[in-house]
Amino acid sequence: MRNPYDVLGVAKGASEADIKKAYRKLAKAYHPDTNKNDAKAKDRFSEANSAYEILGDATKRAQFDRGEIDSDGRPRAPSGFDGFGGFGGGPGGARSAGFDFESAARSRAGGGGIGEDIFSHLFGDTFRGGAGGGPGARGPMKGEDLAAELSVTLEQVASEEKLRISLGSRDVDVVIPKGVVDGQTIRLRGLGNPGGPRSSPGDALLTIRILPHPRFTVEGADLRTSVDLALEDAILGGPIRVPTLTGAVEMRVPAMTSSGRTFRLKGKGLPKKDGTRGDLFATTAISLPASEDENLIAYANARRAARTGTGQA
Repeated sequence: MRNPYDVLGVAKGASEADIKKAYRKLAKAYHPDTNKNDAKAKDRFSEANSAYEILGDATKRAQFDRGEIDSDGRPRAPSGFDGFGGFGGGPGGARSAGFDFESAARSRAGGGGIGEDIFSHLFGDTFRGGAGGGPGARGPMKGEDLAAELSVTLEQVASEEKLRISLGSRDVDVVIPKGVVDGQTIRLRGLGNPGGPRSSPGDALLTIRILPHPRFTVEGADLRTSVDLALEDAILGGPIRVPTLTGAVEMRVPAMTSSGRTFRLKGKGLPKKDGTRGDLFATTAISLPASEDENLIAYANARRAARTGTGQA
């Protein structure tokens, strides 16, 4: 795969927010569901997901920046390794020494010569697979990737619930990852379509769709909601019950709280990648009694008269 920064079109010093924004833009543009007749779009979509798997993870991004893993997420050879230059002593390394990679690859099938372990360790999948391959022989091709969608509720996201889903002919358990956002695609390696007899299965590309909630709106990892505030509680202050995704909690409001005042409940939002949680912002909406209250009406008339000097309306 190309350099993941180039794939997403961001600079090496890009912020986490810029990387996420660039990924979501590409995922939306090249999603298989909206480009069913465009094979190149499928490749771009898969490439964008692979790039985001590295740059969207702080640990993997740091490893890539330090050169510890390559653009496919595989460990690189130690920095001191310079190929097989020692065989010929010249700048051409193994090739200038006349080292026959093809013969060496074949020799492991017959049990002689250089074993498979060193080639697998140093060159990954290049020498893994069929014996007697010709020049440039590679390991078995992967099966096709399988695109699927998973609709989840905010409650399921908040609880990091394990969900059972069907992928083709199999059922698998999927844990909702921390920090997931609506429209994000998760790669499930080896759970795609099977290939031929000598092929490894493709991957499942699972796009997460967060369902709308009747009470909460989402802002990143934060949530917003409106909470009814009885008139007497608005005037006198005191404890009120505020709904959250994990059950109602008690919150105290000060005396003389107006409608539209917003309070923050720390840690009552959605999980983040770093293990912390966002916040819940509750905005008050004063609610009047359902039926007429003579004392309240008398009080309101007195207040109006004192303000306008007109007497009872």
